[in-house]
Amino acid sequence: MNDIRSRATLEDVAALAKVSTATVSRFLNNPGALTASTAERVREAVEAIDYVPNLLAGGLASKRSRIIATLVPSIAESIFNDTIEAMVGALTEDGYMPLLGLTKSNDAHMGELIDTILARQAEALILTGQLTDVFTRERLRRVQITVIETWGLPDDPIDVAVGFSHRAVGEEIARFILDRGYRRPFLVVPDSQRSGLRRSGFVDVWNAAGGAKVTELSMPVPSCFSQGRLVFRRMLEMQRRPDVVICGSDMLAQAIMIEASAAGLRIPDDLAVIGFGNLAVAAAMRPTMTTIDVDGTRIGREAVALLRRRAAGNESESRSIDVGFRIIARESA
Repeated sequence: MNDIRSRATLEDVAALAKVSTATVSRFLNNPGALTASTAERVREAVEAIDYVPNLLAGGLASKRSRIIATLVPSIAESIFNDTIEAMVGALTEDGYMPLLGLTKSNDAHMGELIDTILARQAEALILTGQLTDVFTRERLRRVQITVIETWGLPDDPIDVAVGFSHRAVGEEIARFILDRGYRRPFLVVPDSQRSGLRRSGFVDVWNAAGGAKVTELSMPVPSCFSQGRLVFRRMLEMQRRPDVVICGSDMLAQAIMIEASAAGLRIPDDLAVIGFGNLAVAAAMRPTMTTIDVDGTRIGREAVALLRRRAAGNESESRSIDVGFRIIARESA
């Protein structure tokens, strides 16, 4: 019996289900394309003879690999997790095989991972990191693959982008703390392009309002809890101590809040703290953390919706989809 099942073919499945081989192929590529009763009949036939499709051969024949690759800097305590979960769930339902690659800090492995993805004939590439290399960006424009840049809105997307303006985030934070009377901001800026855009937006609005010189500290990425202690020590060494710290991540903000409380500072009376990402810890802290919220789940859903439109032969009206952001004003500022 096992020997017979190991040799099962597409034709065997079609005969057992009493459908054409084309119908079986449609089921394997996109079950939702069939009526419920037909899909169930084909599914039962596949299970009855333990048919294992050769998806590689089928993909090469149809020029569709069913692979959607997503590159992220990290997944541990990552602001990208909601986006990844939304995309993977929806892509799996659509019959795609999500492929996840980690680019590490500063997207050090981005180039080599892209080479691997192109070699495997992926149908689409979804980026959450920053692809700044001009050569690779131009290369991706030339190949026949959908490229979706997420968590940002580049001025000139490779293909399409789903995200928000980091510069606008910085501008809005500056207005927020000006409205609340803070006058001595301290920017903790991760060493990344996106954080740099937030910093530029903040400084421009702050300077235009006649604010005092902004103090700042650049930190390596990815941000981690232990960096907060270093930031707090640097802050204590300043002659003119800040009244508000604007952090590039909630983890940094959490660490600074803990260090400040341990040193006897009252938050926000002695020191206000603002994070970025609205991780679960932000609402769980005492006092609760003011932070920037981005709808990561919506980013993932918009990316998949774009892929679905293209699969149906429909192009998007715009190369950029802005999901926006919001300041969650809590107790820390």
